[in-house]
Amino acid sequence: MKYRIYQTGGALAVLAIMAMGMNARSGMATGRMLAADDSTAVDTAQSIRQESRTTGTVADKNPASVIDEVVWVVGDEAILKSDVEVSRMSMEMEGKTLTAEDYCRIPEQIAIQKLFLHQAAIDSIEVKEAEIVQGVEQRINYWIQDPRIGSKERLEQLQRKSISQLRKDLHDDYKNQLLTQRMQQKLVEDLTVSPAEVRAYFNRLPADSIPMIPTQVEVQILTLTPRIPAEEVNRVKDQLREYTDRVTKGETTFATLARLYSEDPGTARQGGELGLTGRGMLDPAFAAVAFNLTDPRKISKIVETEFGYHIIQLIERRGEKVNCRHILLKPRISAEETEQAKIRLDSVANEVRSGKYAFETAVAYLSDDKDTRNNNGLMVNSSESSRTSRFRMQDLPTEVARVVEKMQVGDLSDAFVMTNSRGKTVCALVKLKNRIDAHRASITEDFQAMKDIVMAHLREERIKKWVADKIKDTYVRMSPEYQNCNFEYEGWMK
Repeated sequence: MKYRIYQTGGALAVLAIMAMGMNARSGMATGRMLAADDSTAVDTAQSIRQESRTTGTVADKNPASVIDEVVWVVGDEAILKSDVEVSRMSMEMEGKTLTAEDYCRIPEQIAIQKLFLHQAAIDSIEVKEAEIVQGVEQRINYWIQDPRIGSKERLEQLQRKSISQLRKDLHDDYKNQLLTQRMQQKLVEDLTVSPAEVRAYFNRLPADSIPMIPTQVEVQILTLTPRIPAEEVNRVKDQLREYTDRVTKGETTFATLARLYSEDPGTARQGGELGLTGRGMLDPAFAAVAFNLTDPRKISKIVETEFGYHIIQLIERRGEKVNCRHILLKPRISAEETEQAKIRLDSVANEVRSGKYAFETAVAYLSDDKDTRNNNGLMVNSSESSRTSRFRMQDLPTEVARVVEKMQVGDLSDAFVMTNSRGKTVCALVKLKNRIDAHRASITEDFQAMKDIVMAHLREERIKKWVADKIKDTYVRMSPEYQNCNFEYEGWMK
């Protein structure tokens, strides 16, 4: 049987359809209400189901009336056709060409995610709102920077929705991705592998089965933040002082102003609230002020950090953690100042090419990137298990990868604009220090990469076993069109 959500009477009335699930072991039925617009929805759904028994489904009479339908039920969680369509569109936006097999694998992957999300809720795994917002912004920026799209307007045209609506639509999807990742990390956090196990694993492999190490690069970078005129800084500070005055006079609340005006997307929705946070998780300048606040009725002085300018209001302090609200404003960088920064960097590049001084010297004196400045500009690729200066092309920041792809070892790029890891617009130069072409893995040259391969194999095995065991214990029902699919996991069809 298919459950459908209909549009009736010419006006939107999302029907309340009860997706009935059952625990495979206990046999206890559970239910979840998909959606309900008003109290009449249930009655309407019942009458439609009764009509479908006697005269065929409403969709058969009027297919245009179907708004959505349940295609899978996993435990007491429903997977809608629209969920599958959103995933399909997202994959296409990433440039993937979908096959007939993907038609089956997309709902299966959503079903697997439901299993991880259910366990994450049991284990009280959480993600911060700021992480979600940052991830959504990065995804939108990635799409916009894709040469096939190239602008916000084109993205809105392709998606048939505004950027604001796209952010809302992506929010829960990205949150679920983060929760799934954290749950998977918890499942494999105790796995370890010794050097002897790495050697043994690869010694067992036939020579033609030893994995290929993809092309990797080592990149040095110099970044320069465009100059911000003093009048722009004063404008931002005056605005923050105005907010302070309005709260102090009782005209409004700090939380209201944060929702309306704060430029920190991760906290603005929560009225600027950060949640209980340790000192080490905050910018040092911000932490110094936040941890010295004692009166929730008072607002801090203006604080400058690498993110912009803030005012802070204390909510509470518990031991070594503080909860506060803040409003962040970022000075605007003009196109003229950005162009001036690029011109300056191009001049530096020409002087380095002419031998006037080394690129490393320019980095030490000019670079704004504190993560690379003291490392001769060398970018570092950090993962759960290692830190290395080698990057696969897809692991580099998008703007850097596009430039490096066309360079030869030793080349120095022209100046370009990019968004750094802190969301700031900067101008940059990069130098290609080294390129390691794709090759068969060697225990002497690629031990860390080989260790990562073994760890990835062990993690994959454990996660697959967990999923397979979970499927056995979970009620699953799917629409007939999926029942002949060749799924990655067995056991979906009970």
